[in-house]
Amino acid sequence: MDDRARSLLKALIERYIADGQPVGSRTLSKVFDLSPASIRNIMADLEEFGLIHSPHTSAGRVPTPRGYRVFVDTLLAARPFEPDGVSFETRLPVADPVRTVSAAASMLSNLTQFAGVVLTPKRSQVFRQIEFIRLSERKVLLIIITPDGDVQNRILFTPRDYNESELLEAANYFNMHFAGKSFDVVKRTLASELDQLREDISRLMMAAVETSVDVENEGDAVLISGERKLLEVEDITSDMDRLRRMFSLFEKRTELLQLLDVSSRAQGVQIYIGGESQLMPFEDISVVTAPYGVDGKVVGTLGVVGPSRMAYDKVIPIVDITARLLSNALSQPNS
Repeated sequence: MDDRARSLLKALIERYIADGQPVGSRTLSKVFDLSPASIRNIMADLEEFGLIHSPHTSAGRVPTPRGYRVFVDTLLAARPFEPDGVSFETRLPVADPVRTVSAAASMLSNLTQFAGVVLTPKRSQVFRQIEFIRLSERKVLLIIITPDGDVQNRILFTPRDYNESELLEAANYFNMHFAGKSFDVVKRTLASELDQLREDISRLMMAAVETSVDVENEGDAVLISGERKLLEVEDITSDMDRLRRMFSLFEKRTELLQLLDVSSRAQGVQIYIGGESQLMPFEDISVVTAPYGVDGKVVGTLGVVGPSRMAYDKVIPIVDITARLLSNALSQPNS
């Protein structure tokens, strides 16, 4: 494309994002010092490039996913965003990591009026220390302390009642032989050592390992906030089949989790438009993501799910700033 075609494509997409109506040559002729005939010729070229298309018999054109991709990659200038003069920092609590992550998802949804999503931090697969605490007959609390000092709890339902000395014996064996290893490694190692341990203690230890491995294998959790806001987006609700598939995406979460996981290995803000990612098979849906971390280490991803006809110049800085703020909040000593 030459500069004139690029400028016209930019103007067409900006107008379509603003009002949602197909853009015709007469509308663009009011912006450019060109005749409607010249503009029609340029639009014909853009359509041949696969950047715009006509949704029906009207003379207007709308962007294709490829057109949006050219727009966000080469024509868009994101601008700083500050909502209503309120500082972002006041919106994220730092005392509780779970509340902090949940608040980030809500912030994304409230600021964009689309769905905010957060891939929560990965669970540590390595433990530094464990403890067993008797809760009641045949119920034991397993406390797992990770190398980072994170504390995770599991409830074990045991085949018999264990006294405190037995629980201490099992914990001491774990901590002496397996500290610093993952539960998956412990499971394989422990299986070959069970014949050397008392049967009742070995059962308790294997129950602890099985429970911890199961939790790790569940994978990461995806928090979703404000998905019902998409019911107010005409681009999505105009097609009931697309709307059903969208909410199926939120319910099953598999594709969304895969996309967010891929994003966590990328640098900075990523934009997935239409079906180009092959993980988000919706032509009229876009996902804007950014990784977040703790003390400089990436631990998850957050983003916004909305229509391809979104104000990217506003959504991109919102996602970027929220990721930075979440990273800062989670890196605070008291978080």
